Amino acid sequence: PSKTIMNLRQGHVRLVSQGLLLLPATLPADCARSFFARVPVVLMTAKTRDHVDAKAKHKRKSSDSEQKFWDRMAEGYSKQPIKDVPSYEKKLEVTRRYLRPDMKLVEIGCGTGGTSILHAPYVESVHATDISADMIEIARKKAEEEGAENVTFERASVEELSQEKESVDAVLALSVLHVLEDREGAIRKVHRMLKPEGLFVTSTVCASDMGATTKFFVNSFFRAGQFFGLLPKFCAFTKTELEDSFKKNGFDIEYEWRPSADKAAFIVAKKKD
Repeated sequence: PSKTIMNLRQGHVRLVSQGLLLLPATLPADCARSFFARVPVVLMTAKTRDHVDAKAKHKRKSSDSEQKFWDRMAEGYSKQPIKDVPSYEKKLEVTRRYLRPDMKLVEIGCGTGGTSILHAPYVESVHATDISADMIEIARKKAEEEGAENVTFERASVEELSQEKESVDAVLALSVLHVLEDREGAIRKVHRMLKPEGLFVTSTVCASDMGATTKFFVNSFFRAGQFFGLLPKFCAFTKTELEDSFKKNGFDIEYEWRPSADKAAFIVAKKKD
């Protein structure tokens, strides 16, 4: 299953979210039977096409809304001090155990670029991305001020990442996976861009493991904010569910650390051979 619609040229076979194959009524019977034996199938109709188009339009609107939200937050975010300095410094230290001078590192959701710039001396290059153009503008200014010449920045959502297959040594995503609508799709995309035994370093809020106050906040206030377009996407899941997402999408867990149940889970995952 994929959220990407795939047109297989003349056959007009389309693969859509929820694992449905949408086939034309003219598909030969022998081909249809082979598909029917494996997946749920429905006939493509004008109504179905309208539904698919509506979902794509909604996804674009949601992405635009989130970009605008983070653009509004950029200036204040850049001035906000790190809340838990010891935990942040430990994550930096652990990450650097895995870095090498010949590595190409990609950071997803880099914000205003602070972490990318700090890791830059330990790798060959860093390509840092974020959905917010304003965040990226601030990050570029920071890199110039720090003299970080091996760091490049790009405004891009996870869906827009275009790294070639097996072209990257390590990917960093701090405070990212819990704000994505398709966590597993993002993990698969990272898996594709990583070289064999490449590393995926993440720090993720696992809200379903946290206390009653956090759960209430996510299930009421945060969802209301999302409904009215005032807050970005936020997905609640457990640390076990997160680890399962890594494992079933081709990763082994190399290292995991969580200061306490109400803190983010820090995970270093390695792409399987």
